[in-house]
Amino acid sequence: MVTFRFVEYGADLGTRQIGVKVRTDLLPLILGDEKVVLDFTGVDVVTNSFADECIAKLLVEMPLEELKRRTTFRGLNLMASKSVLGALQRRQSVLAGH
Repeated sequence: MVTFRFVEYGADLGTRQIGVKVRTDLLPLILGDEKVVLDFTGVDVVTNSFADECIAKLLVEMPLEELKRRTTFRGLNLMASKSVLGALQRRQSVLAGH
């Protein structure tokens, strides 16, 4: 397993622009051979915009089941968890055409 530490991009992850940067750095790891730990330890804020741009847009690259198989989450606080889960659900719904 390889660990991707979001805190290296800041404790407050709030914009789509930083989401694009993080996703660009993250995607090659996810497409690699090892499972990736998405470690949010030390991150206080994850906005809906960041969560959509960084995490949920990964669903454009692969189906949800594959994303689940290739990643696991660590260190999400309650509010960040809600942002990430909500973004994944919204993006999945859009991709499914609902």
